[in-house]
Amino acid sequence: MKHQMGLYEETFHSMAAGRKSVEVRLNDEKRRRIKAGDEVVFTRVPGGEQLTVVVENAVVYPTFRAMFEAIPAEAFDAAGWTIDEMVESMYEIYPPEREREWGTVALYVRLVDEERVVRGN
Repeated sequence: MKHQMGLYEETFHSMAAGRKSVEVRLNDEKRRRIKAGDEVVFTRVPGGEQLTVVVENAVVYPTFRAMFEAIPAEAFDAAGWTIDEMVESMYEIYPPEREREWGTVALYVRLVDEERVVRGN
């Protein structure tokens, strides 16, 4: 199955360069459909560039903190960040009430092919 998602510019470039191998999301209804072997097409916001990844694993955690305690910061391209900083950066995107409602998911991804990064506007 193929899924579509947006990524902010810095995160998009980090994933395109191969520095980010785990994408963090709320485990909402849309993300619950993502399974190992699925493809995700990420679109850079703003800009429109796209890259395609294959999901190698999707691991559910009750909170961002639990996720960040279990997975090395390097997998998020966040070496040098504290867990508190990582959690707070997620709360800038996702409200804590949604985290409590849905939990979180770590999507372990692999870039399909660097040549498949499609330039947008």
